[in-house]
Amino acid sequence: MSSSPHDDTTAADECAALLKLALLALAVGAMTGVAGAVFRIALERADRLRDAVIAWAHPHALGGFLVVVLACAIAPAIAAWLVRRFSPHASGSGIPHVEAVLEGQIPPAPFGLVPVKFFGGLLAIGSGLALGREGPSVQIGAGIAYFTSRMCRCNWPDCRVLLAAGAGAGLATAFNAPIAGAVFVLEELVRRFEHRIAIAALAASATSIAVGRLFLGDMPDFTVGPISPVGAEARALFFALGAMAGILAVAYNRTLLATLAAAERLAAVPVELRAALIGGAVGVLAWFAPELVGGGDNITQSALTGHDALTFVVVAFLIRFALGPLSYASATPGGLFAPLLVIGAQSGLLFGAACQFLFPDLGVPREAYALVGMAAFFTGVVRAPVTGIVLVTEMTANVSLLLPMLGAAFVAMLVPTLLRDAPIYDSLRELTLRKEQAMQQIGQQKLRREKEKDERRAST
Repeated sequence: MSSSPHDDTTAADECAALLKLALLALAVGAMTGVAGAVFRIALERADRLRDAVIAWAHPHALGGFLVVVLACAIAPAIAAWLVRRFSPHASGSGIPHVEAVLEGQIPPAPFGLVPVKFFGGLLAIGSGLALGREGPSVQIGAGIAYFTSRMCRCNWPDCRVLLAAGAGAGLATAFNAPIAGAVFVLEELVRRFEHRIAIAALAASATSIAVGRLFLGDMPDFTVGPISPVGAEARALFFALGAMAGILAVAYNRTLLATLAAAERLAAVPVELRAALIGGAVGVLAWFAPELVGGGDNITQSALTGHDALTFVVVAFLIRFALGPLSYASATPGGLFAPLLVIGAQSGLLFGAACQFLFPDLGVPREAYALVGMAAFFTGVVRAPVTGIVLVTEMTANVSLLLPMLGAAFVAMLVPTLLRDAPIYDSLRELTLRKEQAMQQIGQQKLRREKEKDERRAST
């Protein structure tokens, strides 16, 4: 049976629409690559500035100490004010907000979110809060995609595709990991395979990395020495590492949610003051141990070399385990991925040290456990194992540990599921929706009061 002219026209229209969507995704990826690269460069300079200020302040004793603490308190306070005043949806990671928008649960945020996320994230992370750069990058990418779709008058299905693609491009640029960015879209943001979203996500991630690397270079984020494949006799240990990572993930998720609940109970305290108090506490830590504050890439890199003393690793692990949730409760822009990788690497390093003591003949280096621990802990917290494995592989340019990572990620996902611990972004999305409803109720009450005032004026 021959096709009708109407069918041919419909097929041509669909091809044209898909081609337009792909071209827009390429453009969104390029713009996100520029924004993400500039954000990363600005963060690196902010970190250097913070370190320089601390180095300058130390010879000035008490006066220098006060300067550091005040600087670390004022910056997140300004970030929290920007969020409260101009874009409440810019608070926190932003990934739960993007997920809720893609599910149609809340409307997209105005484009004003992008500058708030950029400068607020720069102030918060640059001041030393233990937050990740991927949260701002993901939400900035989604914001650029939404603005582009509005300018091109796209319908909602196409806008939704571009939003997802822009978010994935943001993650790709944040970690120099293009495949992880595309996988993240399908595994975490939409949680199903859709051909149109897959095409757009691949396009956006490809151009974001192509553009971003013009600014950042093409080296992986972490340098790891050669690691030989793990022998069959040692692979069972990585299942045990996955179990430990899963238990730690449950503890981390519950600590984070409990910290956020405690912050909500302090609603009477201005959010800027809360952010300043948390920033001041981080400033105190920065005075004594500047290497333990900030996003934590330096800590992860140190763990992957395996040269740190175990005493330092234990102390750093405990501090970062508490500092991440505390920083997230500041209601400033900042993500979770980078802090998760820090804790995963440190916990893996400690597990590896124990294995070397108990099984010295296996010959597995400690840094191998640290690398696998990154993927396992990420999987336990987020419940996105493919994203975690691909992300760690791209960030370290190491493929020799794919099989141990797969086994560890399997157990790290199984344990929290059996313990009925929800993935962290599911829990955070519920908090986002509750806040959205609260903001809507406040807006309705304000409109009702204004209407009553107008009626009273009219009656008099």
